[in-house]
Amino acid sequence: MPRSCPYAPPDAYAPLREEAPSRVRIRGGEAWLVTRHADVRQVLNDNRFSADDQQPGFPIRIQLPPEPGVMSFSRMDDPEHGRLRRMALTEFTARRTRALRPEVELLVGRLLDELESGPKPVDLVANFAIRLPSLVIARMLGVPEQDEADFTEQSQVILSQEAGPQETYAAFVAMTEFLDGLVARRTAEPRDDLISRLATRYVSAGELSHEELVAMARFILVAGHETTAHQISLSVLSLLRDPAQLAELRADESLFKPAVEELLRYWSISQDNQVRAAVAEVELGGATIRKGDGVIVAIPAANHDESVYPGADRVDIHRNAAGHLAFGFGAHLCPGASLARMELEVCLKALFTRFPGLRLAVAPEDVRFRENTIVYGLQELPVTW
Repeated sequence: MPRSCPYAPPDAYAPLREEAPSRVRIRGGEAWLVTRHADVRQVLNDNRFSADDQQPGFPIRIQLPPEPGVMSFSRMDDPEHGRLRRMALTEFTARRTRALRPEVELLVGRLLDELESGPKPVDLVANFAIRLPSLVIARMLGVPEQDEADFTEQSQVILSQEAGPQETYAAFVAMTEFLDGLVARRTAEPRDDLISRLATRYVSAGELSHEELVAMARFILVAGHETTAHQISLSVLSLLRDPAQLAELRADESLFKPAVEELLRYWSISQDNQVRAAVAEVELGGATIRKGDGVIVAIPAANHDESVYPGADRVDIHRNAAGHLAFGFGAHLCPGASLARMELEVCLKALFTRFPGLRLAVAPEDVRFRENTIVYGLQELPVTW
């Protein structure tokens, strides 16, 4: 859906929120588009809407290469989804996130050291925002330091919009083969990392297969890399465009936590990629969704619902953005939400502390956005100080 302004969601969401869910054309047929906050919450929290992409009517939103091995638990329903999710969640508890924070702070500091010693202006997307999440995930999974560069390069190719299908598929297979070998090594000789702990606790007990652990590690990589990377760059852009609110953050660091929530709500970078298929007839917001109908939930539309967030078209770091749906809702709520929040808070605080004179190196209207992508973001963010 077209945007009249790249700094705002598509215009068409506003009138759609005034109506019942609408039928839209997609690749391979039609589906229902759900835009209101309450309706989106219902879809994401109702087991009559299936996340299983093998269900009749399931909307095809993005064509991924065939997935070697076991499919991701993000495309499963309970009880199988719940079984695998509970295992993954043991690595994303608040305690684990707190323990990882010093490591993230060190990685952020290292990247900022490189920025400070390099040429200006610099593209913050390529040189900071894209690199940090892949380094964090590499450390979490237990990727050996000598393999981190290859690991991060492969992950970027897999998620690139510019790479061709053959290049993407080759990187996807190479990443799977790498993770397959890493899981085998960590199962045989465990260390203090995510893969080792899951292998020791679940694979050795027969509760999780080798292939399921490989698929889980791959899902953590794919789900946690591009989303966090583009949320970082868009958040920096928002604050650079609003010197008054940025000054408030610098004066009171306790505002970074609510600011992160507001920036997540405002950008809502997952563009209509939460999809379901109805497995029973459901009345939803004045529409009758029939069994076999596909459903697309518009997270950006829901998070800009004026009935929930008055003045939703403005970033307001003092807003109570609780209840936003940037990480989804219900059984499939993003398991890495606490990690993403922590990464965002650490990198924004460190970036604006290290570079108090940070500013855009181009006019705001010349910032280049990624268009027609499942995850919204920036092509580049030239900055100087």
